[in-house]
Formats: sequence, C-alpha cells, structure tokens
Amino acid sequence: MTSAHFGAALATMRPLVSRTPDIVSATIESADGWSWTGELQVDRPPGRAARAGRGDPGGMGGTGGVPWARVRLPAAYRAAARRSARVTVAAGAGFYLFLYGFGSAEAAIYALFAAVSLAGLSHIPGTGRQRAAVVARLLPVSLVLITVGTYLSVQTWTATTGMLLIGFALAFSAVGGPRPAGAAPGLQLMYILPSFPPYDPGSLGSRLAGAAVGIVFLVLAERFLLPDPPTVPYRELAARAADCARRCAEELTEPPYAITDRTLQEAQAASTALRSSQVPEAERPAGPSVRDRGLTHTGLATRTLLGRLTAPPQPNPGPAGSGLGPAVLRAVRDTAVETADRLRGRAPDAGDAHAELLRARTALAAGPDAGASPAALRRHAAMLELADAALAMSTAAAIAVRGRAGAAQAAPGRFWYAQKRAPQLWWRRMAGHASARSVCFQNAVRISMALAAARVIAGVDTLPHGFWVLLATLTLTRTTVRQTRSTVRVALTGTLIGALIVAALFTLVGTNIAVYAAVLPPLMLFAFTLGPVKGVGWAQALFTLVVALAFAQLAPATWQLAEFRLLAVLTGSAIGAVFGLLAWPRGAQDELRRSMAVLLRGAAENVVATTAQLAAGGVRGPVTAAPGHHSLMHSLVMAEAAYAQFQSEPRGLAAGHPGQDPKGSTGPHEPAGQRSPQDWQATLMAAHHTLWGADRLLVPPERIVAPPLELEPTAAVSRLGDRVAGRMLLVSARLDPSGDTPQDPVPLRDPDLDGFDEEPPGAPRVYYAAVSWLDALMTDLERITGEAAPASPDH
Repeated sequence: MTSAHFGAALATMRPLVSRTPDIVSATIESADGWSWTGELQVDRPPGRAARAGRGDPGGMGGTGGVPWARVRLPAAYRAAARRSARVTVAAGAGFYLFLYGFGSAEAAIYALFAAVSLAGLSHIPGTGRQRAAVVARLLPVSLVLITVGTYLSVQTWTATTGMLLIGFALAFSAVGGPRPAGAAPGLQLMYILPSFPPYDPGSLGSRLAGAAVGIVFLVLAERFLLPDPPTVPYRELAARAADCARRCAEELTEPPYAITDRTLQEAQAASTALRSSQVPEAERPAGPSVRDRGLTHTGLATRTLLGRLTAPPQPNPGPAGSGLGPAVLRAVRDTAVETADRLRGRAPDAGDAHAELLRARTALAAGPDAGASPAALRRHAAMLELADAALAMSTAAAIAVRGRAGAAQAAPGRFWYAQKRAPQLWWRRMAGHASARSVCFQNAVRISMALAAARVIAGVDTLPHGFWVLLATLTLTRTTVRQTRSTVRVALTGTLIGALIVAALFTLVGTNIAVYAAVLPPLMLFAFTLGPVKGVGWAQALFTLVVALAFAQLAPATWQLAEFRLLAVLTGSAIGAVFGLLAWPRGAQDELRRSMAVLLRGAAENVVATTAQLAAGGVRGPVTAAPGHHSLMHSLVMAEAAYAQFQSEPRGLAAGHPGQDPKGSTGPHEPAGQRSPQDWQATLMAAHHTLWGADRLLVPPERIVAPPLELEPTAAVSRLGDRVAGRMLLVSARLDPSGDTPQDPVPLRDPDLDGFDEEPPGAPRVYYAAVSWLDALMTDLERITGEAAPASPDH
C-alpha cells in the first residue's frame, strides 16, 4: 500500500466496526478501484476511554455505539478559521469600544473597516507574526490615506482625481512583491471610505482614532492570537539544496565516482522545491531589495549547480584521468557546506571555501595540459561551468545574508545590484515596469480607471451608500474578462441571497439593536471563515449580512438597506466587467506567452552574437557585462512579472500541478498541438544561462587579446550557435500568442546534424567551453517543451 493510494482513498473511507471500540476493521476504497482492508487504531477524544472503563463500551454515553475517529477540519478551513478569529476580535473590539463605550459612530465604523480591510479584504501572505509586522508598517500609510480622502471629498471631481492617482499608485506598488500587492486592496479602501460626502474635516480626529485603534488591535491579534504553523523559509530551502550539492560533489570524488539514485532523487526534490510555484507567497524573495535579489539569485545558482553536478561529463574517468577535477569538486563540496551554514545563520568553519574554489577555478581556467584530447577538453569545460555555478551560489548567498556588506567579491555584471542602495533598486524596478507590456502596469491602469469611474457614477447619481459601489468594483474586478464575468455572476447571486435574508431579518427584528449587536460577532466569525474557502458567492452573501448588521447599529435600518446593497453590488460589478473587457481582457495569459517569446528571441540574438565574437577574437576586458546583456535582462524582468501574475490566475478545472498549465489544454496557456505542459520557469532559466555563458566566454577577469579561432573550429562553433539560436526561435514561435504560431513541433535535437560531438582539429579549450554552454542551452529548450528526460532535477 502506497501513501498516495492511502491519501487518495481517505476521501471515500467507510469504517466497518467489527470487534472492539479501540480497534476497528475498515475498508478503504479509492476512486481508481484500489481497495485495502485491515485494522485501524481509533484516536478518540479525551474522556471516552474513562467512560468506557465505567461500562460504556462505545465511549458514547450508552451501552454500545460506534466509535469514530476524531474529526479534523481540512487545512483550508483551519487556516481560514484562525484568520477569521483574529479579524473578528480586532474589528469587533474596536467597533463596540467606540460605539458603546465612547458613543462615537464615526470612530466605530472606521475601527471596523480598518481591521476588515487589512485582514479580510487584503491578502497579505505569511504567518500571523509576519502579517503583524506588515500591518504595523501600514498604519501611518492608512492614516495619511484617510486624511487625504477626507479633504478631497469636498467635490466629486477632486475625489475622483484622487481615486485615479492614488488607485494607480497603490495598485502599481505590486512591483514590490507579494506583500505590497496583497496589502494594496486594503489600502485602497482606506482612501475610498472617507472620500464620500458629507465633507466633514471636523470628524477627521474620530476617523483617525478609530482606524488607528482598529489597526493596533489587528496587529495584536495577528501577533498573539491563534498563531499559524511556521513555514519553511526560502533561505532554508536553499540551504537544503546546498546540502544536496555537497553530497553530489562528495560522491563524485569517491569510488565509483558516480551519484547514487537516492542522492539524484534528493537533488531533484531539492531543486524542484526552489521553484517559485512551490514556495509559499510569503517566502518568495520577490522584492527589489539587495537581499531579496541575492536570495533569488542564490536559488537560481543552486538549481544550476545541481543540474551540472547530476549531469557530469561522461564517461567519468575518476581521479586518475581528470586533472584538476578532484580539486575542483572538493572545493565545490566545501563551498556548498559554507553556503548552507551561512544561509542558516551559522558562522562558517575556519577557512574560506569560496577563496579556495576561486583559486581552483583560476588554475582550471589556465587550461588543460598541452596536447589534451578532445574528451579531456570537454570535461575541462564542464568542470569550468561547475565551478562558476558554485561561485555564483556562494556569492549570491553572501549578498542574501549580509546585503551590500557581502558583495566584496561580486562581479559587477552578474551581481549588478549588489552595491546599489534601496532607492536606486526601487526606481529601477518601477522604471522597468512603466510600460504597457508590464502586467503590473496593466493591472494598475485597469483598477484605477474602474474605481475612478465608479466614484464618478456614485457621486453624480448620488447613490445611497456609494461606498459599497467602489467596494464591489474593487473586490470583483479580475485580471481577465472571463474570470470577471464568472465572478460577477456568482457574486450577484450571493448578494441577492444575502439581501433577501437581510430584508427578512429587518422585517422580523425591527429596531431591536441588542439583537444585531449580539449576532454580529458570531456572524463575522462565520463569514470570514466560510467566505475565503467557499468562494465569492458565499463571501458576498455573508458580507452583505455583516455590513447590514453593523450599519443597523449605527442608525435605524429597514429592508431597503438590503435593496441599496444589491444595487451597489450590481453597479460596481458592472463597472468592473466593463473595464475588465476594455483593458487587457486576457490578463497575464497572452502577456506571459508574448514576453517569454520575446525573451527567447533576445536569447537567440545573444547566442549568435556571442559565438561570432568568440570566433573573431579580439581585445577583451573586465567590462560590466557582455554586449546585449542589458536588453536581455530587461526582457527577463518583464517575463518574470508576467509569470508571477500568471501563477495567481485560475487555470480552470483542468489545471494540474501548481505553476503548470493543464495537460492537454489548448487554451490560452498552451499552444494547440502541444501535448505537454510548459515549464515556464525553464524559459527564465534559459535566459539566465544565456547571460551567464556569454559573460563567462567574453568577459575575462583581466584584459586579454583573444586570438581568432582557426577555420574549422570557427565554422563548427558558428554552425552550432546558429542551430541553437534557430531552435530558440522555433520554441519562441510556439509560445507566441499571435495567429501564425506553428502547429507541428520540430524535434530540437538531431544527432546527425547538431554537431555537438564534432572535434575539429586545432580547436582550443574555449571552443569546447562554448559547445558545453550551447549544449546546456539546448537542454533548457527541451525542458521548456517537455522533451527533456524527467530525471533531470531542473525539470
């Protein structure tokens, strides 16, 4: 019986009690027809065993009965219940404190919505402690937004202009990573709430006091109430991958000089764990800071190192015929140990493994012995790539842990960010996304225009509770028109059901505020638990009840409040649907494919230019980066942003593993005729490998004069470079969402024509270094299209 069978079968488990209250005979059946029958130990709640000893054999309070295992809620419900409890405590405490303690309805409503907006409406990733730190930093920002909204509410046009500008700025802050992106909707609400009449600057003090208390209560609740289970930090994931790299290097330096199957599987799992689609949002190093960029670079370099270690040059000659190979492998092993210790916050052992690896790499770069065979030159090129990957991992880890202080040995091109200050990095990130091709820019334009239009309509038509119109627009507008349309339909149904319940409740209860005050807290707990799990329909129905019961305590309410709520949601959702249709209706789906296609076209140009310069020779020096580096890097930034949004958009019922497209789909994520899902991160890695290889071949550590290659090596490397670039263009065309996308895939490799095995006479070691780089790029293309062997750790 496998754990996969057991886990799949638990959903259809049928306990069949046959003997005793503590051991039950059970049959477990899975959906695929597999079954298992055996005995299970029942985990009974405390107290039943004592009752069983008093003559209650079933432990159920009677003479018999059926023993049941203790029921555990699914993980999604447990997480939602913990968050719901924190929101309910914070929002309810502030609301009741000001409404019934101080008699301030203005402060009460701001305390309520401040907590709800930053915990219920926002999606700030992380554990309770991590969210508490983020919310605490958002307190002054929230107070500023409330102040600005209060003063701009004097006229509809001033409030609308403020909504357009502030809405864009807050939505565009998503370029800073998942935490700013998650907090943006809640901050939007901090401006929306005071931007409606009456224009009353005199109430600003009450508004600020209520919001401040609500946010402080939320910080305390997030920090101390029902803590979330800890997650594995990205630094620990990278450290575990470095441990795997150490084991791989050790096995390659000892007989039989090969990696065992178990270590290969561990390396594959460690490499996969570093993919962003496998990492919790709160742990992804997606920010523009030096440390975040360094940590991202660490993960990528470690995945590259594992890929190089698990695909050593074949056949492996062992220590006798490998020259400097054993010394490099031992230095790689020690560097991996040092990197893992540094990432875990431990002081590395005495010695400098990075410096030792650098010395071994320098000796390796001096070249193999004169007259070395082509096989030795190939192994030499592979060992050089291995050493470079380990050095990149070590340097990036030092930057990730120590910031700019760890960048003393960083190369200016590959680690361009290491010596820059935070404002420069933020400016570079924002300037890079100030384009219509950026999904962050697209989202900011879409939501800010929708909110501004909603503010105009709510102000001109003087809709009752116009705040609800903007709230509906904010919460129901999605990044694709199809998603918005389906969301609006379900939301309207949920709101209608909620409105009918509110109307009936107000008709029956009338103005008995005590009933509303007693029902609101458990209703909030119920709403914020079921809403996130059950979907937008449940969320809108329950939230309609919550806001109705809250406003019923502020002023006498009738069934017409439910009518106003339904009208507001209908208006706001219609506005969101219109702007979802007009502004980039397909979201990140087309943009992802387009940006990946542009990325591969840029990589193809870089490959051709690199092989041409390599063949021509000339004067080379330690410049910042090889030609074409900056344009390809900009394309890489755009592609990474599109990939990040694509991960947040639903794939439909056919979606498979997180981060991948549905297998067999011919929808917008996968070109028709393509049978295997795209590994989008492999496309990003191919671009990084292109940059790294070009820098390694064309940017020496000191000024040199490189002689041109002889005629036959020049023809061979140029032909091979053109072939790899041509295959990049073919894959790019398959990814491009335009109408002329090729339908029939072309095999990437053809051993009879590729030329990877050619050994032209007089070819120097730089020729074999270029061949090794181009071969690795072809492997990256195979990962993109699904043609690579599944055993590769990067796949």
